Amino acid sequence: MSPMRTLQVDLGPRSYPIYIGRGLLDRAELFVRHIPGRRVLVVSNETVAPLYLERLQESLGDFQCDAAILPDGEQYKTLEVTGRVFDALLERHHDRETTLIALGGGVIGDIAGFAAACYQRGVPFIQVPTTLLAQVDSSVGGKTGVNHPLGKNMIGAFHQPRCVVADTDTLATLEECQLCAGIAEIIKYGLIQDREFFEWLEAHMEALLGREPEAVAFAVERSCRDKAQVVAVDERESGQRALLNLGHTFGHAIETGSGYGNWLHGEAVAAGMCMAARLSARQGWLAEATVERIEALVRRARLPVVPPAGIASRLREWMAVDKKVRDGRLRLVLLRGIGRAVLTDGFDEAALTAVLEEGAAGA
Repeated sequence: MSPMRTLQVDLGPRSYPIYIGRGLLDRAELFVRHIPGRRVLVVSNETVAPLYLERLQESLGDFQCDAAILPDGEQYKTLEVTGRVFDALLERHHDRETTLIALGGGVIGDIAGFAAACYQRGVPFIQVPTTLLAQVDSSVGGKTGVNHPLGKNMIGAFHQPRCVVADTDTLATLEECQLCAGIAEIIKYGLIQDREFFEWLEAHMEALLGREPEAVAFAVERSCRDKAQVVAVDERESGQRALLNLGHTFGHAIETGSGYGNWLHGEAVAAGMCMAARLSARQGWLAEATVERIEALVRRARLPVVPPAGIASRLREWMAVDKKVRDGRLRLVLLRGIGRAVLTDGFDEAALTAVLEEGAAGA
């Protein structure tokens, strides 16, 4: 078995480790050192809980361990469903020493983290991501929250976990579409700041799609390292951290417009990154050959490069409901090269319209 890899997210008193490796669900010591009290509530969903909840509870055998099992899907990332977590906490008389553990993908991590941020004004929580997307992105950095019908992730809080335990063995049960969705976020890191990683992905995409353990472990570690570096500099997204949203303004609009859960988050981000690349080319910042290179890698990852049919004409409207809007001006993350992302409101609106129209034609 390959050795466990450990990274640190450096945030002063809120710093925490990320553990990456195989069989980590069974390693009780990884959890014990980060649980301050004697009580735990595991938040999971109807898909993941039958696979991994019992194993996790066995590792937590020295604690009083309750569980809240939620429905599975992005469409359930709502205030109403989050209320079920609060119900479980209150009905079982959990207090401020309780630790929430998120066992699942990005939706469960976001809901559990948001509940932890709110319950009695803040209790500890631990991330145990079981999807590739959650392991490389959403479990790291402390962003928590839920969706609103008018905008994705518009209700939330920053609340850092005590640790992240990424057991890569859990990816063996992941559906292929979910695996590919996670690869979209991996490609993102190469595009925004890590050209060498992008080139590694070009050379190893088939190994990653084949879930070869060494390739998966390397991609998860490199992605987490890249994200941890950005979060350490800009925890609350006042500047550089916004670069992590490459493709997300387009992608969130796609998710809102198509209906939460109809397109996976990673699928929407993949199309959004390609749209951002095409807009960058229209700005004169990116060569057409580079756009083609980006789209080629996205296609090799079995991901879309254009939005779904029927919604492109309204994407600009939905993009206006975005957390990067400042004083009514939309800001986008664009590219000046592979590994060189910029946040700007200085894009040409006509060029954006042209990209959206291309998306409508190509869908």
